Formats: sequence, C-alpha cells, structure tokens
Amino acid sequence: MTDVVAAVLEHARARPGRLAGGRLVCVDGPAGSGKTTLATALAEAVPGAVVLHMDDMYDGWSGLNGDTGARLHDQVVVPLAAGETGHYRRYDWVLGAFAERHDVPPSPLLVLEGVGSGDRALAPYRSTLVWVSAPDDLRLERGLARDRALYAREGEPWDEAGHRALWAGFMADEARFFAAHGLPGTADLRFDGTRTIG
Repeated sequence: MTDVVAAVLEHARARPGRLAGGRLVCVDGPAGSGKTTLATALAEAVPGAVVLHMDDMYDGWSGLNGDTGARLHDQVVVPLAAGETGHYRRYDWVLGAFAERHDVPPSPLLVLEGVGSGDRALAPYRSTLVWVSAPDDLRLERGLARDRALYAREGEPWDEAGHRALWAGFMADEARFFAAHGLPGTADLRFDGTRTIG
C-alpha cells in the first residue's frame, strides 16, 4: 500500500493545485474494488487532508447517473476552488433520505472516493484521477458484507436477496456511468484493488 500511496501523491504534487492551492485526487472504479482503503491511506499521509465518500452523496441506489456530479461541482468543488467552504448533505441509506449538512473546508488535499468521482464535470479541478479495479464476484461480496454490517449496526432487518438485486442494478448503472465518462481510459493511474486492499 505504501508504494501505491507514494505514486498517487507524487503524481498529484506534480500537478497544479486547482482548489485555491489545494489538490483534488479522485479515486474511482467499480463498487467494492478497494477505493475507500486507498483514500483513507492517502488522507493519513497528508496532514489536514479531507476525504469525501460518494456513497454519502448519491440520491439512493439509483442516484449515480442523476445530479450527483452537478451537486458536487456546484456545492463542493467550485467553492473550494474560490477558497471558500463547500458543503453537501449526507444520504442516509437506512432512512432512504438526505440527512444532515456537512461543511467541507479548504484543505491541502481533498480525496473524493467512490463510483462517480471521475465525473467529467470535475476534470478541470482535479490533479489526479485514480482507477481501482477488482473482479466482479469479489467486489460484490465486499459490498454485501459492508451493507450487512451497516444494517447490523443500525439494528435494521437484512434482506440478502433484495440487496443482491440492488447491487446488480447499481453495477449496471456504474457500467453506464463509466462508458459515459470515458473510464477507465481517462485515469492518470490504475491499480489492482486486490493488491491495494492487502
């Protein structure tokens, strides 16, 4: 993991900081491929770094190809590029609705991780776009395990078959998103998520 983090930060630091001097690193790739682990390691390597998770910004399971990219652009990235504080409302997956507001202060490094972080609308502001991939069966099992844990923490009933169907729909949505935004072809760096996780 250390060499992956070093490679990403070296690439980002060689590019201009387009968020009022801060740098935007986007970590995209299919759900369950290992993006969150990489994003966390990047933030831990840079004092004052901020991580934003795309999972907090979709409008539910069908939100990827909606207005998520436009909201990120207008509410988070454009204000940060002007040296101002951005904001977003966190989506609560158990309640099925947007919840509390979060402010996003200017920082030396903003790591935006998750499916959709490679949105073309954000390209003028980012320093580095990273692509993380993993086999479909592995990432599906990772995603289901994460969701089971969330529901268990919230004390909510778990529907395995229902969630597998939701994941199948999301995986189809992400394939459409990647095709529309030229991914992974537009990525600056690519990594194997089976290695990144380990």
